[in-house]
Amino acid sequence: MPDPQLCSEEEIAELVHRFYARVRRDEQLGPIFQAHVHDWDAHLVKLTDFWSSALRGTRRFRGTPMPVHAALPGLTAGLFLHWLQLFEATAAELPNQALRERVTELANRIAQSLWYGYQIAHHMPQDTAQIEELSHE
Repeated sequence: MPDPQLCSEEEIAELVHRFYARVRRDEQLGPIFQAHVHDWDAHLVKLTDFWSSALRGTRRFRGTPMPVHAALPGLTAGLFLHWLQLFEATAAELPNQALRERVTELANRIAQSLWYGYQIAHHMPQDTAQIEELSHE
């Protein structure tokens, strides 16, 4: 459940900015994001709104992440897992323990859901082992 007392907006913005700075430098994920994100400032605002809505219940986010991710070509379970590992490494640096735990749990569920939706959208056999791998690595 979202909890306005879990963290501050500044903590969310810091997490989002640190994480996507890592993504942009990453050898695997960087090129994918660079090819599809044309306005990083606007994208970071949207992602901050997403996490604020998910974590604090602010309802600022307006969008549908599933179709956006499903439209990307060539994604694999390994890329989703790598995204998750970078996210967890970034979250592990947060001083707010409750935020670390909640955002890591939520990121696992989101990665799992997006990967499952991606497989359906691309008519791939649903490999539940890969889905489980995302949530237990």
